[in-house]
Amino acid sequence: MNIAYFIKPKQTLEYLYSDYTVRQAIEKMKIAHYTAIPVLTRDGKYYGTVSEGDFLWYFLSHSEEMGNLKDKTLEKIPLENVMNRQKYYPVAITAEVDEMINVALNQNFIPVVDDLGSFIGIVTRRDIIKCLQSQKDNDEE
Repeated sequence: MNIAYFIKPKQTLEYLYSDYTVRQAIEKMKIAHYTAIPVLTRDGKYYGTVSEGDFLWYFLSHSEEMGNLKDKTLEKIPLENVMNRQKYYPVAITAEVDEMINVALNQNFIPVVDDLGSFIGIVTRRDIIKCLQSQKDNDEE
């Protein structure tokens, strides 16, 4: 099965840019109701993913210098300072489904990139599980 079958395209998703501030990122995540969100460079390359946990751990480890977390403080912190870039691994559009499934074991969505590293969408673990369940149900009939 082709990995493209699973992709939710970039145009239908919310994402952040790597040059955002923490305040901008939190506001966009709050509106989108995402717990984790892809981060792109301005030229469309996948940069990483930031999660609610990244913000939490950053705030906890910088609590003395953070003060009372007013918007003005958050406007001064670059988003990239908060991100744990090693947490969400992307797969290439040419990846095999088995590789996608292995990556999905450890993250709730999988960023998908083209051959140049440009972000083209995500595959959710939920969609993978639904497809596998549907295949299983069809095999049992």
